[in-house]
Amino acid sequence: MIFLRSFLFAIVLAVVTPPYAIIGMLMFPFSPHLRHRVITSWAPLVMWFVRHLLGIRYRVVGAENIPAGPAVILSKHQSAWETMALQVIFPPLCFVLKRELLKVPFFGWGLAQIPGIAIDRAAGKDALAQVVEQGRARLKEGFWVVVFPEGTRVAPGTTRRYKVGGTWLAKRAGVPVVPVAHNAGEFWRRNAFLKYPGEIVVSIGPVIEVKGAKVEQINRQAEEWIEGEMRRLFPHHYAGGEGVIVEDEPAGS
Repeated sequence: MIFLRSFLFAIVLAVVTPPYAIIGMLMFPFSPHLRHRVITSWAPLVMWFVRHLLGIRYRVVGAENIPAGPAVILSKHQSAWETMALQVIFPPLCFVLKRELLKVPFFGWGLAQIPGIAIDRAAGKDALAQVVEQGRARLKEGFWVVVFPEGTRVAPGTTRRYKVGGTWLAKRAGVPVVPVAHNAGEFWRRNAFLKYPGEIVVSIGPVIEVKGAKVEQINRQAEEWIEGEMRRLFPHHYAGGEGVIVEDEPAGS
């Protein structure tokens, strides 16, 4: 049954995504907010199939912590699920993403029309400058910015070094940081075809103000809250100890 559901969901994505990509490409003359609103209506549609076809539900803890104005979201990254769900949970937002994704047929073509922050991960320190420059522009336009500080998807119970790009952007733009923890990888694993039914818990932490704080301090506070919340909500992922710390992947991976 899990295989059949996963197979049908793959068909749904193959059918639904190309029309949205075509619509997205045709909308390039319109304003960023209109393009964003139309193209990202793909996310709640797909999330409907995630719930009713795959049987993956979710609940949000700490929604009262969402501030009124734009912010930088620092989120745990375990699967493709949160790239869709965060668009439904939060106000209009954009992601920091690899520039190579924009070359993916249909999906990437449509993605290119959504206001976002596309960076060259092989650029080293220049990649940070790209995040700050493009991110400040998106925040001024009223979009929130999602950054996955570990830089890539990690398996449940593991962690990578938290990079400072997101907190650097928040500090330079003068907007708060919102930390997010979740267990999406428990049911939707990295690059896995099979998706398993269950309930994902998304926990939104208290706002971290940037005024008067150093970038490293903000980043450390976000990491401590996210990793602490992961252990509090999902202790079964860490039953063998403090969790596995894995090495960073090479740039561009």
